[in-house]
Amino acid sequence: MQTTSLNEIRREGMKALTERLGYYGTLRFLEQFEIGYGDYTKEREIFHKGLTIDDVAKAIYTKREKKR
Repeated sequence: MQTTSLNEIRREGMKALTERLGYYGTLRFLEQFEIGYGDYTKEREIFHKGLTIDDVAKAIYTKREKKR
């Protein structure tokens, strides 16, 4: 049984990903595994503080209209 170094496995994995998904697809795939940082819930509370459901609905409708 042949043992493969982690570096070689990583290199072959990247090669397989880029051959199958292309560079952009590989980057998008790898971004899914980023751990991130901060507290998303607290940040959203601060960002959306004072907004009503009507404010949110209006923003959605406005954005949809711009896409048309």
